[in-house]
Amino acid sequence: MFIYILIFLAKIIEVSLATVRTVLITRGEKFYGSIIGFFEVIIWLYLITTVLIGINEEPFKMVAYALGFACGNYIGCILEEKLALGLVTINAIVSEKDGPTLAKILRSENVGVTIMDAEGLKESKKILVLHVKRKRKSKILQLITNSNINAVISLVDTKTIYGGYGIRK
Repeated sequence: MFIYILIFLAKIIEVSLATVRTVLITRGEKFYGSIIGFFEVIIWLYLITTVLIGINEEPFKMVAYALGFACGNYIGCILEEKLALGLVTINAIVSEKDGPTLAKILRSENVGVTIMDAEGLKESKKILVLHVKRKRKSKILQLITNSNINAVISLVDTKTIYGGYGIRK
């Protein structure tokens, strides 16, 4: 029974590390991604050896491995959300009259905002472009929502930003 629990828990850790490693590498953090990959492979080699030896006599090793894989994906996603690594670009489309007001609210919270003119179907609009760390995303979205300004908001993951207000690379 202990071996099944060990396989299950080790697979959760290995897959969670793989999720974080993938995110780090796609965000340009090659060094940290490589270090995590080293430990990920060590765990995987131990696991695969443990699972394959005597698999015909103990088929529940496969079940523990598969359950660990599924749970590892889930936990890895939760872990990645909590770490909130990287940057996000937030675009808020508002009416022309509300653009400066919302920009002032955001800037009072040390958020860099670029305002652009835009044209909607029936009226002129303003697009507010914000580049922020993902850790601040929820707070900024809450600021926009609490402003009671009608806004269409889109978010885009951003790999790298050079320069700008409040972000250093």
